Amino acid sequence: MYKTFFQLQRDPFEISPDPHFIYPTTRHNEALANLYYAILARKGFVVITGEVGTGKTLLVRCLLEELEKHRVRCAYVFNPLLKPLEFLRYLTSDLGLAGEGNEKNDLLKTLYVSLLRSHSQGYSTVLVVDEAHLLCHEMLEEIRLLSNLETTKGKLLQIALVGQPELDEKLDAPGLRQLKQRIALRYSLRPLNWEDTRNYVQWRLDRAGASPNPPIFPEETLRAVFQYSRGVPRLINTICENALVSAYAASMRSVSVQVVKEVCADLRLDAEPQLSCKEGFSFELGEELAIKKVFQDWEQRPHLATAASPILRDKQGNERHKEGWDKKVSEDLHVVPDAHLSSRKDFAIEIKEELVINKLFRNWERRRALQ
Repeated sequence: MYKTFFQLQRDPFEISPDPHFIYPTTRHNEALANLYYAILARKGFVVITGEVGTGKTLLVRCLLEELEKHRVRCAYVFNPLLKPLEFLRYLTSDLGLAGEGNEKNDLLKTLYVSLLRSHSQGYSTVLVVDEAHLLCHEMLEEIRLLSNLETTKGKLLQIALVGQPELDEKLDAPGLRQLKQRIALRYSLRPLNWEDTRNYVQWRLDRAGASPNPPIFPEETLRAVFQYSRGVPRLINTICENALVSAYAASMRSVSVQVVKEVCADLRLDAEPQLSCKEGFSFELGEELAIKKVFQDWEQRPHLATAASPILRDKQGNERHKEGWDKKVSEDLHVVPDAHLSSRKDFAIEIKEELVINKLFRNWERRRALQ
C-alpha cells in the first residue's frame, strides 16, 4: 500500500522471517557461525535461546538455507507439542523415510539404517527443533536418546534446540543432567542496542530499495522506535510497519516521533522504564559496559573515602578507576565525569547517549532508602 509512496521495491518490515532481510549483528553472526560449525563438525547437541522476537526462527531459516548448499539432510520441527511416537513419525517423514511400520521400534530401526547410509555417503543429518521450550521432560529425554545413534567417530544425528529462556531453565533441571552434559554449544540471543537498532532499520530499508534522502526514519524517530521496542527486532518491525502506514495516510515523506508515539499507543507499548538505583546494583546496556556492585557495603567500609575508587569494567573486562581518568579511558567507557566531581559520591555516567545517571550516590549517608 505504501511501497509506491515511499519508492520501495519490497515491504521492509514484514513479520515473517525472511533471510533476505537478516541484519548481521555480532551476536547473530556468532550464533549462526557456531551452529554451522557444530553441525558440520558433528558435535551433537547445540542450544540457542533468546527472548520472544529476538530473531531465533530467522536464524534457523538462514541456517537451513546455508546447509542446503552442503551435504546435509535437515528435519525441521516447528511444533514440538507432539507425543514421542508422533515426534518419531514426523522426523522420519520429514527426512523422506518410508518405514516398514508405524511402531516405535520400526521407526527407530528405519532412522538408524538411514543415518548409517547417509554417513557412509558423506552426508550429515540435522534435526532442528524450534520452540523447544515447549518440550516436556519426556520429549527431551526421547531426543537425548536419539543422540545415542552414533559411530565411533561421531554422532549420526546432529540436534539443534531453539527456544525461549525457559528452555535453559528446563535443561538446568537435575533430572536432565545427562542431556545437559551432552550439549556441545549453548548460545543466547539478546535484544539490539541503540546502534544496532538504528542500523537494523536502515539495513531493512536499504534492502527494500529505499532512497537515503530524505530519510524515512530520521534520527529522533529511530530513538523513539528504540525506546518503545527495547531493541526487540519483532517489535521494531511492527512499530515501523505501522508507522509507515500512518505516515502514508498523512502524506508524510518522513515518519515523525509523534507518529511513532501514536502507533505505540495503539499497540499498547510503553516506553522503556527508567533504571532504578540500589546498593549493589548491576546492569548491562548495549553489551558494552557493566557496572557491578558499585559502593557495595558502603557504610561497612569507613575507609572508602581514602581507599581506591570503585572499579568499573569495560567490555573487555579490564578494570578502570574513576580517579585519574584520561580522555581515552573516558571515551572507551563512554564516561563523562561530573563538573563537580570531588568524591565517589558524586559522579555521572553517560552510556551511548541513551542513559545518564547523574550524581548517583550524592549524600549517600542521608539516602538510606536506597539500601
